[in-house]
Amino acid sequence: MRDSQALLPEMLAPEQAIVAFFARARLAAPLIEYVGLADAWSRILARDARAAEPHPSHDRSTMDGFAVASAGGSSRRRIVGEVRMGAAAPRAIGLDETLRIPTGGALPPGADAVVPFEDVREHDGTIEPTGPVEQGAFVTLAASDMRAGECALEAGRRIGPAELGVLATLGFASVPVFRRPRFGIVSTGDELISPSRTPELGEIRDSNRYAIGGMLQGFGCEVEHGPAALDDFESIRDAALTLLKRCDGVVLTGGSSVGARDLVPRVVATLGAPGPIVHGIRLKPGKPTLLAAVGDKPVIGLPGNPTSALVVLDAVARPIVAHCTGERPSVRAHVDAVADEAFVGREGWTWYVPAQLHAVDGRWHAKPLRIHSAHVALLARASGYVAVGERPARVEIGESVRVVRLGSNDGIVLEQPA
Repeated sequence: MRDSQALLPEMLAPEQAIVAFFARARLAAPLIEYVGLADAWSRILARDARAAEPHPSHDRSTMDGFAVASAGGSSRRRIVGEVRMGAAAPRAIGLDETLRIPTGGALPPGADAVVPFEDVREHDGTIEPTGPVEQGAFVTLAASDMRAGECALEAGRRIGPAELGVLATLGFASVPVFRRPRFGIVSTGDELISPSRTPELGEIRDSNRYAIGGMLQGFGCEVEHGPAALDDFESIRDAALTLLKRCDGVVLTGGSSVGARDLVPRVVATLGAPGPIVHGIRLKPGKPTLLAAVGDKPVIGLPGNPTSALVVLDAVARPIVAHCTGERPSVRAHVDAVADEAFVGREGWTWYVPAQLHAVDGRWHAKPLRIHSAHVALLARASGYVAVGERPARVEIGESVRVVRLGSNDGIVLEQPA
């Protein structure tokens, strides 16, 4: 096999690698299933959720007070009844009449405003507003939230607490969601042992599979752990084939470089078309990443180093996983911060630099952590990572940096600290 320097001119940038992958891979579309509303949290909505009727269905009060016609101004009005929650108003009102109304109560015919209790003088069954009465004051208009036929939630959206509330409002007792894809994980290497064992010289505990599995679960996948494979062609091939039969995709970690014992690319080439699509990406950490497909299933070969494996899965391979889950692109959870130290990359490459955040005078500040891709604890100490682009390959002290939250799927952009 060619050495890594011979591969460099052919390497693609991360974004180019994903484009090249989808240009050749024909992945299966995610399947749809229905779940109860209470079980839909964090699932991916499979069909647009549309409003069958307007919401709210009627004008309603936003305050406890009196329903009035604004045309009557600040004149005195007779109290002629009360609106009860969950029921229509008992009658219409005229300019000189009013009904008591609770927050959320339905406005009676003839009313177009609400005067809060604290803004009236009440005496002998009448009220007199203490200030001007404006049309629409303290009123939520019918259909102001959602119109009939309007798409309230688009397919591909991850369902969180707010989405659950919308679905319940729209009457979705059963929710169409994409079935969670199952990804198999194969870790490779003669040196790997179970976490329950004490390593001897040259051995390491097999930690990558659990970190990768946790990230995949966070993305919305189910995970199946295959046995660790030895640095042997048949061992890796058997493990990969077994999981391909049972899973919707496979992630292998280790053995994806260009050394004599890095067998994953050769193994994947024998599993079926289209096989390896991208091998080697112009990034650090994670240069020897493999993006492949066997039939309609993705096969992702990650580096064996812990930091490299997780960063590549999060920053590069995530769109492949998102296709399998059905999740549409969204703003990644991040923090905008000030660089306390220079974030330095390499001209012509993309570097993903782990960063730590801290608050100074009400603003977030970030400093880079030295990249030791073999260190398991590096990302656990980091607040996220900064993508340093190809040109300029440097973020100077005092410049703005965006710290992406590793493995996040909630789309939350953290505000500046108080």
